[in-house]
Amino acid sequence: MIVLRLLFLVLIAALATAMPMAEGWAQSKKQQQAAPPPPPPPVEDKPAPYDTQLNRLAEVLGSISYLRMLCGAQREDWRDAMRQFLDADTANEPKRREKLTAAYNRGYRSFAAVHTACTPAAQTAAERYRNEGATLATEITSRFGN
Repeated sequence: MIVLRLLFLVLIAALATAMPMAEGWAQSKKQQQAAPPPPPPPVEDKPAPYDTQLNRLAEVLGSISYLRMLCGAQREDWRDAMRQFLDADTANEPKRREKLTAAYNRGYRSFAAVHTACTPAAQTAAERYRNEGATLATEITSRFGN
């Protein structure tokens, strides 16, 4: 008789602890069924045929911006020029704008991490990047300009 009571108490305890899990499971099952389907993946902006060169140009502009500021060149607001360019070319394309902005910042930061003073190496790099930027701008406008 004592064994039956013990078995009965163990069974009741087991059922009592299992019931909240069963209820929780039923509720989560209902929530899963009621949840709306996930939204479709966002549509990617179609890249322009010159985006690779444009990204490189943005990176070059960021590098030149830092190097010219470091070497005390006359104040030219390269950020404003870049902002105007982004407004004109990526007005309704936020992902392209983000990529170009990231490229500009990458160029700026890459030289900021290496050069802390205007050295002959920094001046040489600035000259080379100006030449590369001019070449890229000419290639982009001559090939893709209207």
